[in-house]
Amino acid sequence: SITKERTEVVLQGTSSLDPNDPAAVWEEYDFKCKPGDLKRRPCFITPYHYRLDWLMWFAAFQTYEQNEWIIHLAGKLLAQEEEILSLMATNPFAGRAPP
Repeated sequence: SITKERTEVVLQGTSSLDPNDPAAVWEEYDFKCKPGDLKRRPCFITPYHYRLDWLMWFAAFQTYEQNEWIIHLAGKLLAQEEEILSLMATNPFAGRAPP
């Protein structure tokens, strides 16, 4: 069956010194094939899937405690590790200081 509600994990970062500041600008990391922007054309790669994008879809149905790898992914994004950034469609902090 297909769920009637769409849940999604969204990873964002900010360059603001105070992330709790209401004026802080949060920028989203885009994935190569994970659903996100509703105006973007769907990604079709058959018979394979982008593994990280696939895992993100399933992670939305559970808590981060059940998907500890998300914490490690976030840490690697904060450190701007090239191996992890190569799995993303965009890095909103490219050429800038890390979030």
